[in-house]
Amino acid sequence: MPDCLGIDTSNYTTSAALYCKQGILQRKKLLPVREGALGLRQSDAVFHHVQQLPELVEALLKESDGCIGAVGVSSRPRDQAGSYMPCFTVGTGVARSLAAALKIPLFYFSHQAGHIAAALYSAGCMEWVERPFLAFHVSGGTTEAVRVPPDPEGILRADTAATSLDLKAGQAIDRVGGLLGLPFPSGRAMEALALASKAEFRPRASMKGGNCSLSGVQNQCEKLLREGAPKEDVALYCLLSVHAALDAMAAALTEKHPGLPILFAGGVSGCSILRERLSRKYQAKFAEPDFSSDNAAGVALLASLRLNHIVGNE
Repeated sequence: MPDCLGIDTSNYTTSAALYCKQGILQRKKLLPVREGALGLRQSDAVFHHVQQLPELVEALLKESDGCIGAVGVSSRPRDQAGSYMPCFTVGTGVARSLAAALKIPLFYFSHQAGHIAAALYSAGCMEWVERPFLAFHVSGGTTEAVRVPPDPEGILRADTAATSLDLKAGQAIDRVGGLLGLPFPSGRAMEALALASKAEFRPRASMKGGNCSLSGVQNQCEKLLREGAPKEDVALYCLLSVHAALDAMAAALTEKHPGLPILFAGGVSGCSILRERLSRKYQAKFAEPDFSSDNAAGVALLASLRLNHIVGNE
């Protein structure tokens, strides 16, 4: 089969990937965020994607020794009506132009489907596309669990099974990271800080049915700081609070859907503190770090699956 190009222009990372006989080749570049800021305006994200995407695609295509057979692109955050962010229009525009110029198929996917596909690939679980499974997408913009039914077309359509009712895990981590003077995004620095803590915490998850609430995490961390707790302990408390929420969501879902395997995707899921505890308790599979952060590997892979499905049915 020919190589397949994937493009993803999420809120904080410009990504391009190639699925080819060598496996997956990736090029990624974080969008610049002003020091002390807790995010980017969409207009700024669009501007930086316009600057960064062409150089990433050019560098990637120089590594390809085959022909490009299809382009896959993240065109929306999730597979739900009204799911839209302007930053994805940059990737969609470039993908449309490339597909038209090369006269090859163009396939649209959600950013979430790309995350799930990348996690399946890196965890060695691609056979799961032929069976139902549960997937957690845990990032700065999303904290939810979805049920993924078998999909012969390789699109990974997902049905929401549980979600955060307010703050997302990545948002909570970044807000507490701001309190601790950590760079944005704060995930890796927060993890490194937390691993130095010797404290023992057992935060309780705030739940409503099978859904979680993370809005109280920042308040509790502010309280710990006022009481003189070391930054390391505050960082650990923050991450264990996220773990408590995910644990409670997973427990409710395994009771409702017994026997379904669990996959974790998204940047926050790359945290070893979460990974070790949840994989041990639920035998869950996790994306490798380079495939858990925002990437285009998943949409390149999905484009290949979709192309194979079309060719196989001709």
